[in-house]
Amino acid sequence: MTETVLRLEDITMQFQGVVAVDNVSLEVNKGEIVALIGPNGAGKTTAFNCITGIYEPTNGRITLNNEIIVENFPQGKMKNQYKGENQGKYTKSVVYSPDKITLRGIARTFQNIRLFKALTVFDNVMIAKHMRAKQNVFSAVFRLNSKEERRMREETMALLKEQNLDQYKDHIASSLPYGLQRRLEIARALATQPSLLLLDEPAAGMNPQESQELADFIRDIRQRYNLTILLIEHHMDLVMEISDRIYVLDFGKMISQGVPDEIKNDQKVIDAYLGVVEDAEYS
Repeated sequence: MTETVLRLEDITMQFQGVVAVDNVSLEVNKGEIVALIGPNGAGKTTAFNCITGIYEPTNGRITLNNEIIVENFPQGKMKNQYKGENQGKYTKSVVYSPDKITLRGIARTFQNIRLFKALTVFDNVMIAKHMRAKQNVFSAVFRLNSKEERRMREETMALLKEQNLDQYKDHIASSLPYGLQRRLEIARALATQPSLLLLDEPAAGMNPQESQELADFIRDIRQRYNLTILLIEHHMDLVMEISDRIYVLDFGKMISQGVPDEIKNDQKVIDAYLGVVEDAEYS
């Protein structure tokens, strides 16, 4: 039986008069690698921001493992300004903050790498470990958490070794080559012990060899950490190689969904996206 980890229902994100995400619904099932693709400005990262609590969608519902983590409906001035569909379908306002969503098992990376650039590789991962620290203010003040701190340091070092980053543990994050910074950002996300990992253009700026290494890496961490993965990516070779299913956005609307072979041969997708990308990086 298929187990749905993430479900978006009728998600609409409107900024004043601009509808950036327009009535988008999608599902990601346990263990899948699912890609969300489309031209620049299609609304992909906006959708990610709604999932992770950075944006409060104007309308719609998001569930994680059947628990509502986001739900909203047009309120205040937006009642009259709303241009989307399904007004009146949703009547609750449930919006978890990004840290609460992380604790429920969603981690993400960003299109523009967001490391603590002045800190070491070790400290970048260690900070993420504190998300699930078993300590409180009392134990911290009276230094009763030394065992917990030692556990987190050991787990951080183990994670760095698994990701072949242990040799760089004392390096300042910003001194790493671009590809290693990407890998460190993913390692930091893994440190929060997610069940669902969102990757926003992880292959951006990589050459073909680095992209292939990334594809192998993504498949490896899915297996090793029992992850479900949703990614945004423009490198179509990578997308077609690793994705179980693909959703396609254009101007905020879902225009297609299916397995890679179906997407490659969908004329709507070719016209909106693949036909443009093909000359540059897809064959």
